[in-house]
Amino acid sequence: MDCADLFKNKRITLLGLGLLGRGVGDAEFLAQCGAQVTVTDKKTEAELAASVEKLKQYSNVTFHLGGHDSRDFTDTDLVIKAAGVRLDSTEIAAARAAGVPVMMSTALFAKYAMEAGAKIVGITGTRGKTTVAHMIHDSLISAFAKASADRRAFLGGNVRGISTLAMLPDVKAGDVVVLELDSWQLQGFGDLKISPNVAVFTNLMPDHMNYYDTDMEKYFVDKANIFKYQKTGDMLVVGDRVADRVRAAHPPVAPAASQPIPEEWALEIPGEHNRENAALAAATLTALGLSQEDVREGLESFEGVDGRLQFVRELHGVKIYNDNNATTPEATIAALRALGKDITLIVGGSEKGLALEELISEIKKAVSHITLLVHQNYQGSERLKKDLDAEGISYTEARDLQGAVDDAVKSARSGTILFSPAFASFGMFKNEYERNDQFLEIVRKMGGVA
Repeated sequence: MDCADLFKNKRITLLGLGLLGRGVGDAEFLAQCGAQVTVTDKKTEAELAASVEKLKQYSNVTFHLGGHDSRDFTDTDLVIKAAGVRLDSTEIAAARAAGVPVMMSTALFAKYAMEAGAKIVGITGTRGKTTVAHMIHDSLISAFAKASADRRAFLGGNVRGISTLAMLPDVKAGDVVVLELDSWQLQGFGDLKISPNVAVFTNLMPDHMNYYDTDMEKYFVDKANIFKYQKTGDMLVVGDRVADRVRAAHPPVAPAASQPIPEEWALEIPGEHNRENAALAAATLTALGLSQEDVREGLESFEGVDGRLQFVRELHGVKIYNDNNATTPEATIAALRALGKDITLIVGGSEKGLALEELISEIKKAVSHITLLVHQNYQGSERLKKDLDAEGISYTEARDLQGAVDDAVKSARSGTILFSPAFASFGMFKNEYERNDQFLEIVRKMGGVA
């Protein structure tokens, strides 16, 4: 696909640059396509220095940082907003009032890729979407290589450092693009009235309630865009825990429930929740035409994803797991159940407003020592602390991640150390990726042979 046909000489405003690489990739791609790009963000140039530096080479990229100029939204051909920008922002309202289309890059990619004949597989859900997306993608790559097929599998969406939009020139008819989609990215699909050819909905649990004003229905409405605009011939795969809610929404395609994978299938990654993830991936891969042999081979060889119950190393007989991306109590509960007992748990972070009762109950069953991350902005930790005190559960406080890991290693004489925060990262860290990288660096530098 020739991107110049789509974007050359278009005036495009990118609302939200960020530091994760996706915004930079989008801006680079559009600039290379010949668009006149304006990048605007409330953060200052100093705060975005790493991203800005990569774009300074392009004469057709203009920056408005540290705030927004209303003309960037009213005197332009297109606004592409970042996933984290609220739809009810004044900038979006100004663009729409001026008749300027507002889109999101992943949805825009999906629209053009489907028009080119590629198949889009979208995965959403509160938990499991990253693991399921990688399971599907990795299995497709193996199967296509084994068959010497003239088709490729791509991975995009909510993936660190990857501009999905920039994959457009490489995608052709017959290719399969696997997209991990969060609720905000699916707002963009709703705006364009499109849904993936194959939609996978893993589950639905309370999350991002601070954004959705504690309204689960608002959260579901955004998630439901993954199937709302499907057409005859498309497919919808749903997990057991969300199946009834999806059916009640009267999707245009009848949902297919996943079936448990055979007991003899031996996964590399632990936990019943990962067997549930594998069941969803298996149903999807079968729908995409893979044989049972290829499905099993792909899933049994899958080694997991960074930050999701990731085994890092063994130190003095204690296994250390990185579950950084567990940003809800439910995710941490799943990790505790997967690893069993005698767990030293590193937990804590910023507030999401989610219930903690079940987490406390699971801590009583599985955890031998708690290291609690505390910070002036970590109201989630403060609320957890009150609940632990009320139950008479002891814990040690740590004011940074190095201190938390040191305490956990000192306390754990056997069993497992599990870093599973149960809360968001903001306050002590710029984002969950920085938290993930810090944890891995600290653990890998510790004494002993990895």
